[in-house]
Amino acid sequence: MHLSMLRPLAERPGPWASVLLDASHESENATKAIELRWRAAREELSDQGADTATLDALENVVLNHDPVPGQYWLAAFASHGEVALSVPILATPLDHVATFGPLPHAMPMISGYGEQVAWLRIVVNRVGADFEGATVGGVARRGQINGHNLYPLHRAKAGGWSYSHHWRATQMTWQRNAQEIAEAVAQMASDMAAEAIIVAGEAQARRLLIGQLPEWWQKRYIETDVGVRAPGADPDPLDDVTLQAVAALAAQHVSEVIDAFKTQRGRDAAAGVGLAATVSALQRAQVDTVLLVNDLSSTAKLWVGETPSEIAMTAEELREMGTQNPIQVRADAALLRALAATDADLVLVSPDEVDLDSGVGALLRYADASTRRR
Repeated sequence: MHLSMLRPLAERPGPWASVLLDASHESENATKAIELRWRAAREELSDQGADTATLDALENVVLNHDPVPGQYWLAAFASHGEVALSVPILATPLDHVATFGPLPHAMPMISGYGEQVAWLRIVVNRVGADFEGATVGGVARRGQINGHNLYPLHRAKAGGWSYSHHWRATQMTWQRNAQEIAEAVAQMASDMAAEAIIVAGEAQARRLLIGQLPEWWQKRYIETDVGVRAPGADPDPLDDVTLQAVAALAAQHVSEVIDAFKTQRGRDAAAGVGLAATVSALQRAQVDTVLLVNDLSSTAKLWVGETPSEIAMTAEELREMGTQNPIQVRADAALLRALAATDADLVLVSPDEVDLDSGVGALLRYADASTRRR
């Protein structure tokens, strides 16, 4: 998964207050329940040294954010009286989070967020289309695209001297609308960096739309006969198709990274293997993707300085790099900050999928280990 959403956390100095709690609004007493959860979290943060301005900023976000349908958790991170990031998490984490420390504790949020895939879904008919999707950063997209060709839309009954003319005119109307919709869809998918377009709706409208898509998308669409563009239509079957398609793409991502890591290890058995090798590669901005066993109970520690590139196994190593005041932090927090700052990705894996020394490995951008980061 790409960690661009963590950039605001990587670029600002700490200390950080991190909170993750159940913010679901499904029950009648949800508001009171959220207030009680936040009150407990605020007390924990205060006991750890969080300042009042930072706590007040978090409280405002937790108690006044826009609710999300269904069950969800809210992750929020604040420093120096300002909330830098708040994100709803649909997957249920193992437990709530309320920590105050030098770096944000974002790993529970990332674990709940899962592998991210940008996608766009189109439900089309002869007039227009409803669209829905999400970017890699989780920004939702929803709306309508309407064609400007409204007549004629329906074929005339068979017979009569004008039948063939009316039929051709109707086909042309449908095709022109499909072209307008396809152009808008292709532009939107490109802007979102979507990896797949899911096409649903009327059968003939689907075929016309797909036929008008640019060549790039001809191998990247998923067509389904589930879902119609009509008021009151049941969204669940189409949502299931969408979830399956996105899950398949996410699994493919993980598989491709694991295969590439194994190939790299086949060329050089020590390249990017283990925590020390990964840290060394991060110092040089050499990491393309970190493979990490998802273990929130891990007690591994690393040393960091003021900037994300100041990361090391020991305080002495950081001092040799010019860091004056090394701080020991959670290893996963240090890794996330360095990855976000260097535009590197993260893939969470299980021990059964790939053998990783200390549960960490790095797929490298280049193999020259002697090149230092500028």
